[in-house]
Amino acid sequence: MLPARSLILNRSLMLRFFFLCWGLVLSFVFLLNSIVLGANESVLEVTPAAVTLEGNLERAQLLVRRSVSKQVARDGWQDATREVEYVSAHPNVATVNAEGQILALANGETTVTLSWEGQSLTVPITVEGVTDEPHFQFMEDILPILSKSGCNMGPCHASQHGKGGFKLSVFGFNPKEDHLALTRERQQRRINYMVPEDSLFLQKATLRAPHGGGKRMTTDDVDYRILTDWVRQGAPGPAAETSEIVRLQVTPNERVLQPGAEQQLQVIAHFANGKTRDVTAWSKYDSMDEAVVSINDAGVVTITGKGQATTLVRFEGQAEIATFLAPYSESIELADWKSNNFVDELAVKKFIELGLQPSPLADDATFLRRAYLDATGSLPSVEETRRFLASDEPEKRDLVIDELLGFAEGEAGQKHTDAYASYWTLKWADLIRNQSRDLGDQGMWALHNWLLGSFRENQRFDAFVAELVSGKGSIYMNGPANYYKINKNSSDLAESTAQLFLGVRLQCAKCHHHPMEKYSQEDYYSFAAFFARIGTKNSQEFGLFGRESIVMVKSGGEVKHPKTGKVLKPKLLEGAEVDHPLDRRIPLVEWLTSPENPYFAKSVVNRYVGYLLGHGLVEPIDDMRATNPPSNVALMDKLTKSFVENDFNVKELMRTIMKSRLYQLSSQPTAENAPDNRFYSHYKVKRMTAESLLDAIDLATGDQTKFKNLPLGTRAISLPDAEYPNEFLNTFGKPRRASVCECERIPDENLAQALHTLNGETIAKKVSSKEGTLTQLLDSKTPSEEIISELYLTALNRPPRTAEQQACQQFLEQEKHNKQAYEDLFWALLNSKDFLFVH
Repeated sequence: MLPARSLILNRSLMLRFFFLCWGLVLSFVFLLNSIVLGANESVLEVTPAAVTLEGNLERAQLLVRRSVSKQVARDGWQDATREVEYVSAHPNVATVNAEGQILALANGETTVTLSWEGQSLTVPITVEGVTDEPHFQFMEDILPILSKSGCNMGPCHASQHGKGGFKLSVFGFNPKEDHLALTRERQQRRINYMVPEDSLFLQKATLRAPHGGGKRMTTDDVDYRILTDWVRQGAPGPAAETSEIVRLQVTPNERVLQPGAEQQLQVIAHFANGKTRDVTAWSKYDSMDEAVVSINDAGVVTITGKGQATTLVRFEGQAEIATFLAPYSESIELADWKSNNFVDELAVKKFIELGLQPSPLADDATFLRRAYLDATGSLPSVEETRRFLASDEPEKRDLVIDELLGFAEGEAGQKHTDAYASYWTLKWADLIRNQSRDLGDQGMWALHNWLLGSFRENQRFDAFVAELVSGKGSIYMNGPANYYKINKNSSDLAESTAQLFLGVRLQCAKCHHHPMEKYSQEDYYSFAAFFARIGTKNSQEFGLFGRESIVMVKSGGEVKHPKTGKVLKPKLLEGAEVDHPLDRRIPLVEWLTSPENPYFAKSVVNRYVGYLLGHGLVEPIDDMRATNPPSNVALMDKLTKSFVENDFNVKELMRTIMKSRLYQLSSQPTAENAPDNRFYSHYKVKRMTAESLLDAIDLATGDQTKFKNLPLGTRAISLPDAEYPNEFLNTFGKPRRASVCECERIPDENLAQALHTLNGETIAKKVSSKEGTLTQLLDSKTPSEEIISELYLTALNRPPRTAEQQACQQFLEQEKHNKQAYEDLFWALLNSKDFLFVH
């Protein structure tokens, strides 16, 4: 036992140790709290750090952001442009409003101080070039205001005949005419040089005089002051020399935000002379998907929903985009995901970025039907269906894809060649517009047979396009020559070639600068000049009334600018002027099909992604432009690179897509991915094309449709012309081949189609055909259970589910197994969505 003194000493030491430890704990807690508080304290940043304004009433937009947690914003920043308080040290030099917009008033220097919750930042401001008598320029200052106010939009004064006798050019692309209309027409009644405020166009814009377009500004607006001062200085017209805008810079150009978040944009115009100008206040803003983002006239983006969308920013002939992404969820479960190839690897990166949960794989029966219809436009037979469903081969999906596309060895590789060639000939004949109305029967057949041969041989797609675009000779003997019979002049040829093989819609630029792109009228007619020396002459080789034409290259022929009359040399889109002494199309075709062409391979890839997955990476499928970016840029780039590296092999492209897990996903959306219609988280259900549907009905019922002037057994997908009189095909949207646009074949359902399948004669007659599938089953005394199974396999390419088998059996027993009951059952299957759609 220890002495008492030792106990007291030990207790004293223990007490000291206790207080020392407690002190350390308190110090640690205090330090930890200090660290957390410091971490949670927002940091402010402002862009630009300093501002220089040059000229009267020039403006600049500040962008302010503050740091937040990654749970609030993925990049750790939140827009605070409208949260902070602004104070100008010298408001006589420059003012600043609550939205962070700085306005130049007098030469000198000042500062703008930003304050938020005890923090502050100071931005130096320099103002130069302000004069007592402002000198505003028509091109730089006045046209942007007219554009921003909507005056030169199609529904307003830029309509075909203008409004109220006042007509402006679309988007201000003809400044000289706009200036004349504003200042000289109607005895100058729109301008009052003596009292600028009384100018008619200003009275109407401020609604001091009746105006059908409503109020566009107030007398307190800066734009009103600029317009008034411009009139006061004599309303000068466009300057002889101006520096061209070469690009717009939008900040930020990409952000990930949550619904409800806001973001101010800043827009800087870059000029050819190296100068820059803040044009945020005068830019036009549009949302490309209001369900995801909205944007107001001040350039403030609001996230309205989940997904990914772009905002379009336009200023005086230039356009740029900013992309915003709002994740569907914070995380997804990918334990069951297995990537089959790079398509899946890049798709899953997008799923993670979007927080988008993909659907599971489709079952074997659904996959088989989908693959057959997408590759060949045809249903698999009952025997093919049974064999595939019974197989336990792990790679059976890959094997059937190889068989459908002709990659399998031996007879299996040739089995579907005719169906594949017929189906894709049909697709491209629609787009190229092969029809006897313009070509006659001989020309139509010549082009059809050339297309059929190209797809049967799997011709390289660059060679296919080169042969078509450089076609010449007899339209009866050389199929590609008919391209120049279908497109009758250089404008038609320019528009068709650009849209078909570049995915570029040039039509707008025929009359004015393209509103969504960089193409001008001069670009349009310079591209058309490649076809200016192509002509036709008659031939009597097929008789005096044979209507044969010979497509030839002429020695002369030019294209003039419709407004200036200037003769334009052939010029590549976004490229150089090129010519050739023998045939201008030679350098065009070389560029068109070149691996370096930024549009050709991408446009082909986008079409086939759309054909196989239900919608393109870019939509519309033939509208490729900088302001309409792909939903998955990385996937587009990789597929394009692969397509080029594989020598423009379309079948190889299809095989890559079809073997991906992405293609093989179920069409049944989950609760998480149901809103998605862009990122392929589930397969998009498609209605069968008119021709495939009729062939499917024929195959299922065993009753073949007979087409006029063609032998019995000719399938609908093999029809060479658009002119066959078939009510079913017309009702279900077979196009007349009047346009190169994919939109001519309308995929939407309508009442006429529903009535035709439900009450029309096509299905009813075929179901009850004496030589048909059902009659043969009944005549052979097949048991009802087997008949039900056979009908399901024939129509839906799957056996009936247990509940379906029982329901069908019960129905037949109630109806005493009479023939009408079996016909009703078959009719119901052929009217089901499982039959009519590709799932």
